[in-house]
Amino acid sequence: MQFKPDLSSFGESTVLGGYSQPGDAPAPLPVRVNVFDACNVGVVLRAVLFVEAVVGVGAMFGAGVFVDWLLRFSLLTGGVLPATLAWLIAACVLKGRLARLGTTQQWMAGVSLGALAGLYGCGLLVLLNLLDPAPWWASAAAGALLSAVLVAGLVWRAKARTPAATAARLAELQSRIRPHFLFNTLNSAIALVRAEPAKAESVLEDLSELFRHALADQTESVTLGQEIALAQRYMAIEQIRFGERLQVQWTLDPEADAAKLPPLLLQPLVENAVRHGVEPSAQGAQIKITTERRGGVVVLKVTNSTPAGVGERGHGLALANVRERLALLHDVQAQFKTVFKDGVFQVRLEIPL
Repeated sequence: MQFKPDLSSFGESTVLGGYSQPGDAPAPLPVRVNVFDACNVGVVLRAVLFVEAVVGVGAMFGAGVFVDWLLRFSLLTGGVLPATLAWLIAACVLKGRLARLGTTQQWMAGVSLGALAGLYGCGLLVLLNLLDPAPWWASAAAGALLSAVLVAGLVWRAKARTPAATAARLAELQSRIRPHFLFNTLNSAIALVRAEPAKAESVLEDLSELFRHALADQTESVTLGQEIALAQRYMAIEQIRFGERLQVQWTLDPEADAAKLPPLLLQPLVENAVRHGVEPSAQGAQIKITTERRGGVVVLKVTNSTPAGVGERGHGLALANVRERLALLHDVQAQFKTVFKDGVFQVRLEIPL
């Protein structure tokens, strides 16, 4: 009799662990919000559009006709736009140092930088003889006010990237890693020890690595190379379970390994491919994982064939989770697409390098 590990209960392992052992008492995880996370194209675009919108509305006051408004708007943009970009550049360059401060000090630093940026913009217009007299105090106050709004947006974005509380982390962990998955896999490994000890040892090593990553305190990001290595361990365990029914093809570009991903992002994608492609099919399925560097972008594809009219339709929770976490890390610089055509399902990710 051949024993095969039952891995159906492993679930979608997109978790943030808050403790080291399943039986340990939960310990609060300190979260320090980094306000100055302005080194992002999406943040820069939104900040510029917001400030320009405020300037456009402000230029309406005292403008009788459209041409008058356009002239006022152009004049103000000549000072406000460089000042806004200067604030964003300073916030990005000083990100590491300012992150060591407390939240209140970060707010004060942001508002102070805004006041300096306002003075900088006013100075530019004065040098061009476009302002007379120069509204120095008004410019500093406007810069401080706008920067306070921008800092509030950055704080909200930073908090959105972390779990709300330790309880949320524990609930996530419990819903995704169930004890009987561990027990069933260990029992199967014990059975394999008698017939195929090398294979049993490999299963235990891969299982240990999976749980080590799932239960560890996760960082904000890991490399694609690390995610690939973890996914390969998961697929190795599934290969024991399904045998020839699981056909896996890896086409990997070493130059793409340095791309940053949220931790445990790739494993749910390959797990979905197994669950909806291999499990419901008596003949099995083909799964392809490819990575490719294209300039400053890395393209990651997970493709699987699916049996026609067989198997349960998923709720898309794992894919929605991956999409949301990827957007929180890379914002508009990352893309997430799914395509289903001619019995083949593909997930495509584009990640900045």
